[in-house]
Amino acid sequence: MIGFMGHLLVAALVWAQPVRPHIWGIARISILVSDLNRARTYYEDFLGFSEPFSLDRADGSVSSAFIEVGDYQYIELAPGLKPDQDRLSGIAFYTDDAPRMRAYLASRGVAVPGEVHNGWTGDLTFTFDDPDHHKIEIVQYTPNGWAMREKGRFIQDTRISTRIAHVGMLVGDGRVAVGFYGGILGFQETLRGSSTGTVLSWINMRVPDGTDGVEFMLYKDEPPAGQRGMAHHLCLETPSVPAALRILRARPYAKSYNRPLTIVTGSNRRRHVNLFDPDGTRTELMEPFTVDGKPAVSSTAPLPH
Repeated sequence: MIGFMGHLLVAALVWAQPVRPHIWGIARISILVSDLNRARTYYEDFLGFSEPFSLDRADGSVSSAFIEVGDYQYIELAPGLKPDQDRLSGIAFYTDDAPRMRAYLASRGVAVPGEVHNGWTGDLTFTFDDPDHHKIEIVQYTPNGWAMREKGRFIQDTRISTRIAHVGMLVGDGRVAVGFYGGILGFQETLRGSSTGTVLSWINMRVPDGTDGVEFMLYKDEPPAGQRGMAHHLCLETPSVPAALRILRARPYAKSYNRPLTIVTGSNRRRHVNLFDPDGTRTELMEPFTVDGKPAVSSTAPLPH
């Protein structure tokens, strides 16, 4: 039996383990683009968002443009995309304590940098790789950071959505991804779906302390880096897809947009429409409810491998 001192030692060891701080939601999806001005036209003129700030290189050229979806959510556009490159550059989640999150992840065996640093936008941040080598950034917004500085100033009535609901990412091994995001980061699985009925196509997981999430796009054969724009995507929530389409079709950009604007009901039984930026990265406009109001049922199909 463990004696009194043994119980104290065990309690002390448990107490000494870092506790995961909150993960409130998606802060940003970072997307590589081949032509920044063309990409800006899509996200600003077509989708109706605004650009409160950008990062500039020493020569005055823009290294990153930040498109604001909401006070805490951004789409980062980074020029320089090559034809054979993956469009997804990284995903950021925001927390209330970046230093403690770094210490917590280190205690769980995740390879993290030695310290948190002040990012270019004035927020506390650090980056690490998930099991599929996606760049994951943790952000703690600070009162003097650019995002909080511009809070509420660039919110446009023209924006087609007020929220990034989830970010889609390719995942090779669903079990490993669920173990990492669920077991270490504290995400909660919400739904599994299959487009074929024979194997799983995707797994949805929600951040532990909010409503945003990630969608694991599963595959048997990994698509080439230059052809991942369909799988690597951002999902924008909209209360009505038909109403959103009426707005989009009335905008001047629609005259040069040469892809179909078709409403689809997915295997999650929600209506959505797929849009694509000039480099083929998918924007999914999706309603937050099922077509009949009844909850979708998770697929029991097996993983692709």
